[in-house]
Amino acid sequence: MDSSDTTTITSSSPPLSRSPSSSSSPPNNPTAVVTPCAACKILRRRCADKCVLAPYFPPNDPLKFTTAHRVFGASNIIKFLQELPESQRADAVSSMVYEANARLRDPVYGCAGAICHLQRQVNDLQAELAKAQAEVVNMQCQQANLMTLICMEMTTPSPQTSPQLSFEGFQGNLNFFDDNNPGSLWDPLWT
Repeated sequence: MDSSDTTTITSSSPPLSRSPSSSSSPPNNPTAVVTPCAACKILRRRCADKCVLAPYFPPNDPLKFTTAHRVFGASNIIKFLQELPESQRADAVSSMVYEANARLRDPVYGCAGAICHLQRQVNDLQAELAKAQAEVVNMQCQQANLMTLICMEMTTPSPQTSPQLSFEGFQGNLNFFDDNNPGSLWDPLWT
């Protein structure tokens, strides 16, 4: 019975041979299983070998394409990338994703709102820096004046006794806090 030694497979796939020599050699038509890019996965289409979106939207980061697709649309992204030279495409994609995220966060102003906010922060920080620099200059001047006074004090001969501060003149002026005084500070100015 020679018919039991051979097997025939009737299907659309090419016939498989069970000979030991063919199992050790690679098949003639290698078919590599490549996962489609995130754009093709989301658009539910077959990812071609020369897919324009594949280098910029990897399959492990679908959110990147989803946000850009929501704002710009897939056809506009493809058209835009095809018009650019390959050296500028990566920057364009990152810019589109940033703009799309900004537009989703702030539908009215988008990137312009983020830029204005950042410019305001820069202006505030520059003003704060200028104030701090002015304080440093002021302290340096005070230190220079103090050093000058110390040097002058050391060079001029001083008398043996230092003058005592007299508070006697101030005691006479403190009577306006007295309650018995008719011209007290607490009396109203008008009647």
